[in-house]
Amino acid sequence: MSETASISLGIAGRYGLALFELAKESGQLQALEADVEALGAALQGSPDFAAMIASPVIGRDEQAAAVQAVAKAMGVSALMANTLAVMAGKRRLFVLPQLVADLGSRISAEKDEVTVEVTSATPLSADQAARLMDALKANSGKKIKLNASVDESLIGGLIVKLGSTMIDTSVKAKLAALQNVMKEVG
Repeated sequence: MSETASISLGIAGRYGLALFELAKESGQLQALEADVEALGAALQGSPDFAAMIASPVIGRDEQAAAVQAVAKAMGVSALMANTLAVMAGKRRLFVLPQLVADLGSRISAEKDEVTVEVTSATPLSADQAARLMDALKANSGKKIKLNASVDESLIGGLIVKLGSTMIDTSVKAKLAALQNVMKEVG
């Protein structure tokens, strides 16, 4: 990990711990979870927002005004809005993506829940998703939160990431393995 990434994770971890503890003490964990999901979606869906928080060219006051306008439009809790204001005032908005990830992890751990990343060649039906979640719950013993995405290059099958475990049953991976075996033979 680069030194810059390590510093960003450290900053995000400190803000994340403080924000999580405040939300937990005041009984606002559900609101915090909604805020985290909304901010994550905003960072993913708006390249302008992501560029604004990372830009060293945009002044502190302009960033603070912009992030407060975004927070108000999204309807985030007062706790999150105040945290964003403090981060903007200290020029720490660049760690917002890491903060969102940190808070998501803390909330999941509090709920005894694990997030599973599933990539499939075609969208999963509701029945397929439910069966997969049941199998993963039986395997892990925790509540499962499923993040599904589609990658048509897989041809068929799934890639499942549960914590540090990855299961790749995609046709693409099987073809790549077969290709490697053929290279060894020939």
